[in-house]
Amino acid sequence: MRVVLQRVARASVRIDGREAGAVGKGLLLLVGFAPGDDAAALEWMADKVIGLRIFPDAEGRMNLDLREVEGGLLVVSQFTLYGDTRKGRRPSFVGAAHPDEAIPLYDAFVEALRERVPGRVATGEFGADMKVELLNDGPVTLLLER
Repeated sequence: MRVVLQRVARASVRIDGREAGAVGKGLLLLVGFAPGDDAAALEWMADKVIGLRIFPDAEGRMNLDLREVEGGLLVVSQFTLYGDTRKGRRPSFVGAAHPDEAIPLYDAFVEALRERVPGRVATGEFGADMKVELLNDGPVTLLLER
């Protein structure tokens, strides 16, 4: 499982011209799954995302987590996180989980996040052509992998 996490002042995702999800202050998560990812990986990642102390405190130090700043999450599926560009010029995505496996993982991950921060999780739509907009807060960008 891979997550690219971006600290944002705001972020939104549009599908076919309609806003599918949006958050103000919080995190944008681009999430990809690999074959063999399991519930333990999802739970670990949900705890990691929620608990990362990457928001500034009163002195401007990254010392607060998502709950402490009452931030939101925008979760967007992104199989291209498993793109392999070592050979040739066209990425290979054989390392990404097939949608039959990835969709239930994505749904379970979103649910795990919603249990941890109720009412503050928005999503895109798995497999849709999404337009993601964000206003960085920082910038703070991290790659998490489990």
